[in-house]
Amino acid sequence: MKEPTEIILRPILTEKSVAQTAQRKYTFAVALDANKVEIRRAIEQLFDGARVARVHTMVVRGKQRRMGGYRRRASRVEGRTSSWKKAIVTLSEGTIPAFEGL
Repeated sequence: MKEPTEIILRPILTEKSVAQTAQRKYTFAVALDANKVEIRRAIEQLFDGARVARVHTMVVRGKQRRMGGYRRRASRVEGRTSSWKKAIVTLSEGTIPAFEGL
């Protein structure tokens, strides 16, 4: 079984995610292979007093990027950014300190 810190990577602090904290919804970047049950257990272990009511997950696909210069010798290289998984956790009770005071 994975450690909770391997499942929950970091909080996502955007305008939209901070606004959702009023509805007790918190957004996190999680491991790509984590499922909803593992995410629920990790949140409840990491943050004392937090009870998870529901977990929504989605995979955010990486965007295509071009890098390189405009010189004759240097050609443009195309690639992709990494895909990552996002989880929106709704709490029934408790709070998460990373989102406090925002």
